[in-house]
Amino acid sequence: MKRFEKRVYLASPYIHEEEREYVREAFDTNWMSTVGKNINELETCVCQYLGCGAAAALSSGTAALHLAIKLVGVQEGDVVLCSDMTFAATVNPVCYERGTPVFIDAERETWNMDPQALEAAFKKYRGKTKAVVAANLYGTPAKLDEIADLCERYKVPLIEDAAESLSATYKGKQTGTYGTYNVISFNGNKIITGTSGGMLVSDDAKAIDKVKFWSNQARDFAPWYQHSELGYNYRMSNLNAGVARGQMLHLDEHRAGKKKIYERYKAAFENLPVEMNPYPACSEPNFWLSCFTIDKQLVESGKVTPEEIRLKLEEYNIESRPIWKPMHMQPFYAGCDYVTVGDKNGDVGEDIFTRGLCLPSDLNMSEEVQEVVCRIVGEWF
Repeated sequence: MKRFEKRVYLASPYIHEEEREYVREAFDTNWMSTVGKNINELETCVCQYLGCGAAAALSSGTAALHLAIKLVGVQEGDVVLCSDMTFAATVNPVCYERGTPVFIDAERETWNMDPQALEAAFKKYRGKTKAVVAANLYGTPAKLDEIADLCERYKVPLIEDAAESLSATYKGKQTGTYGTYNVISFNGNKIITGTSGGMLVSDDAKAIDKVKFWSNQARDFAPWYQHSELGYNYRMSNLNAGVARGQMLHLDEHRAGKKKIYERYKAAFENLPVEMNPYPACSEPNFWLSCFTIDKQLVESGKVTPEEIRLKLEEYNIESRPIWKPMHMQPFYAGCDYVTVGDKNGDVGEDIFTRGLCLPSDLNMSEEVQEVVCRIVGEWF
């Protein structure tokens, strides 16, 4: 097999004609900044798709998470219970407001926040917990009803980080609707993109109005520039919104394509000592990234590791990536508390990180190219 001249990406934008039309419309009408039809239409169509009350289009998913943290009133020293196995953007906004993140281990069925560990953390920090931030890893929904029920029981608001899971459902309900406040991302590698950008969605319309106010530098209603609160330059541009608006028309199509990629990997690896990233029958992921874990004995014996496979794929100009390194293992967060109930294989997130790999899940990847990826992986077993 020869090295691919054109790089095979983990996940890259898959663009259609409508995006060009809406961006061109922004140019033609000269609405190039943080107001315009594309922003309004994007907020409307996301609300309609998710079935939520209101939405604010922002410069990134991280900005949306930050303003959600502000909405729940996190202040210095407040405890926020966070998914442990996730990207740092899930957690960093807690620190922007000087809160104290406490990390909750994952469970096996979804690789997401373990409700049992969450309840243990609630008991440990009874009366001190300001919020919960739960992420849906790689487009697979967490056990959202159990997590939401615990948050309701302990009277703590849930922020659902659905940055990776737009269009995924749990028990028939869209992710991005389980929390008091919910976040999605339009980053360039997500299932749909605005090249960048994100959105905060909620049924609390007044809260969303507040977010729009904060995101526009908290400008008071006055003929001069007047500011009574600290604001941020977090509003989405009308150009980015044009791309995301066009992408929304193809969201279900993208999800179907991602699912086919996942199913082809699963079929190809059926007789190998690996397991695809799991999901319960009551959920329908968006299959944003297809991942696997290698049999524990093979990794511990040193016969094969995810890093060896990643480097071999790289030789062929194929991008793959380790599973998210758990937050409690990150140098910056080393001093933070971490709550786990574990299982027979120890801490779940650490185990998945040690044995896992994210595979190319690019909608631009042909079936023939994916077959080569499968062949390279298969040669290790």
